[in-house]
Amino acid sequence: MRKFVPDAIYYEEKAKEYELGKELLEKYKDVPQIIIENHNNIEEMRKRENKEFPRMKRNLIIGIRKTHKFVPNNKISDYLVPYTSSGCTAMCLYCYLVCNYNKCAYLRLFVNREEMLDKIIKTANESEKELVFEIGSNSDLVLENSITGNLKWTIENFKKAEKGYITFPTKFDMVDDLLDIEGKERVIFRMSVNPKEVIQKVEIGTSRLEQRVEAINKLKEAGYKVGILIAPVIFVDNWEKLYEELVIYLKENLSEKAKQDVFFEVIFMTYSFIHRKINEEAFPSAINLYDQDLMTGRGKGKYTYKQELRKKGEEHIGKLLEKYFPNNRIVYFS
Repeated sequence: MRKFVPDAIYYEEKAKEYELGKELLEKYKDVPQIIIENHNNIEEMRKRENKEFPRMKRNLIIGIRKTHKFVPNNKISDYLVPYTSSGCTAMCLYCYLVCNYNKCAYLRLFVNREEMLDKIIKTANESEKELVFEIGSNSDLVLENSITGNLKWTIENFKKAEKGYITFPTKFDMVDDLLDIEGKERVIFRMSVNPKEVIQKVEIGTSRLEQRVEAINKLKEAGYKVGILIAPVIFVDNWEKLYEELVIYLKENLSEKAKQDVFFEVIFMTYSFIHRKINEEAFPSAINLYDQDLMTGRGKGKYTYKQELRKKGEEHIGKLLEKYFPNNRIVYFS
């Protein structure tokens, strides 16, 4: 992946009071830097048109994470935890973080990482059972790590906890600096995959399938717990064949060590009116993910696949995994 260099830095003045804030501002000292009052409300960004979405992705926002509420979760983790970043530099056409393009489009980095990790460790230590904390639901921490080093820092410092696990999904393969560090036994890496055609046309700016699988093998060899998200499942033309080819590719290219105990999550795409408007204006030649014949409304401005189609998708992918990975667990379909 090409190293990300922002067009501009927008930062809260208080970020200078934190070690990471100082490091980032020094790292990008040759990039234009603009002081903002609140990373959550940048007026200049709010005035931008949808067609400027890709340009907005070229900016980097540095601020203080003010929300630290843990949200109970009953899938792969016990809690969804606000952590060191929000947003991403990639441009997946379905990205659920694009709740409001002029707020969630760009990558925001939060420099008060010590207080966020301290709360996780305290909660883990006070629990009677082993808790799992999802720290990557608002961003891609492998991508973020290539800018901040936060993921490496987190793994090395979470070993101070007496128990518990941290987990996060990723679409990126830049894992080499995470292989030879301490604390890996407390980490569950989850790699998101999709058919090659979907990655190329829809998951713009992410690592290729081949790179992602290679990263899985590296991580497993290094001693991490690893899972695979087939996500989001998108009912493009010829989807049944494409997802079969994907599962076969995993079967043929995952290492034997990875195949021993890798687990699967399967998540179907949710889309929205906001996605449609942004994609129409910012990516006019891109694939159209909205299909009124396949989708139905779900809440205000949101679309999901019709129930009968989702059921067909669950059956198809479930049978593929049962055939090619009969000894591996499917944690859930969503």
